[in-house]
Amino acid sequence: MREKTESAAPVVVIGAGMAGARLAARAPGVTVVGEERHAPYNRVLLADVLAGRYAPDVIALPATEVRRGVRAVRIDRADRLVHCDDGSVLRYGRLVLATGSNPVLPPLRGLGATLPDGVHPFRTLDDALALRAAVRPGARAVVIGGGLLGVSAARALAECGAQVVLAQQGEHLMERQLDPEAAALLRVHLEALGVEVHTECRVRGLHCTTTATGESVQAVQLADGYELAADLTVLACGVRPRTGLARAAGLEVRKGIVVDDELRTSDPYIHALGDCAEHRSTLYGLAGPALEQADVLAEVLAGRPARYEGTRALTRLSLPSPDPVKALDLAAFGEARPLPGDDVIRLSDATRGAYRTVVLREGRLAGGVLLGDLGAVAGLARTWQDDEPLPPAMSLLHLLTDDGGH
Repeated sequence: MREKTESAAPVVVIGAGMAGARLAARAPGVTVVGEERHAPYNRVLLADVLAGRYAPDVIALPATEVRRGVRAVRIDRADRLVHCDDGSVLRYGRLVLATGSNPVLPPLRGLGATLPDGVHPFRTLDDALALRAAVRPGARAVVIGGGLLGVSAARALAECGAQVVLAQQGEHLMERQLDPEAAALLRVHLEALGVEVHTECRVRGLHCTTTATGESVQAVQLADGYELAADLTVLACGVRPRTGLARAAGLEVRKGIVVDDELRTSDPYIHALGDCAEHRSTLYGLAGPALEQADVLAEVLAGRPARYEGTRALTRLSLPSPDPVKALDLAAFGEARPLPGDDVIRLSDATRGAYRTVVLREGRLAGGVLLGDLGAVAGLARTWQDDEPLPPAMSLLHLLTDDGGH
């Protein structure tokens, strides 16, 4: 009788990000607890909010009942209770951890637990709104980190009229997704918009001054001793899964919260999904896999057979502009860097600003990058996701040049 009562207890979701909101939409009746004061929103569009293209309500996700501004502070696995910072206690039959990730704060001199005035992470809607309120035409902005988030932030700040410097420690922009040729084209695009790009550039610290309200950033110090004057500094140095609640509750945690193919943790009554979940030793940190995991978990919670076997994730970045010449779209999938023995097919059309490359490995499509014209991305992505032997070379060339395989 005790088991029947417990199984009838509600599903509680900790985290109202894209993964938690998607699960709530697919599994009505769950209780969602979210730290942010905003309704769930599409995190992919934060740069558009920063640039002023979208208002916050435009990126809101379909209505989901969420207890906003409430933080879960402890999980009692023995009695299946969640304790919250407002004093409330929630009983669960199944608990879902969708706690997401935190921005990585690099170990820089002058950067303590409290961020100096003018220093901003770029992870949440509040971050985007704070930056939007702080930026002014002519403001000197330094973005630290040249990954997907850093590129998006630099472009958005440039659209706001700021003088932007993008400092990337690696050899080229978006190293995880792009090959050197595509990264060079992306750099040309950013520089044409006025963004000053520095690669192989290590940041050592922040130069701050003391004001009546605390510390305020004045410059970013590079390892070679040079200083970049900064009214604003944006930290876009990656993210780290939020695993504190899970670890304190005694769940298995490696880099993320370890889950099986039913998104189940080491406790059979607790699941995890999204940025905080580690599945088959993989952390995704992207919206696509998080949404796919939510769809699978909705089926599992409904008692229907479903398994998550991983996601072959496609990364897309759209940099729109009222001036079509200044707009840019790119897509990357799989392994764009060839290994010894791989074959590479590359097409470049300077007049159209288009670049396409694919890597072939043992008769299969290993990955690729498309920049500019994305007409072929649907067909290539399907071929890659199916992981089937490739068609004859002429058919692959057709995939590279057609309208997406339709």
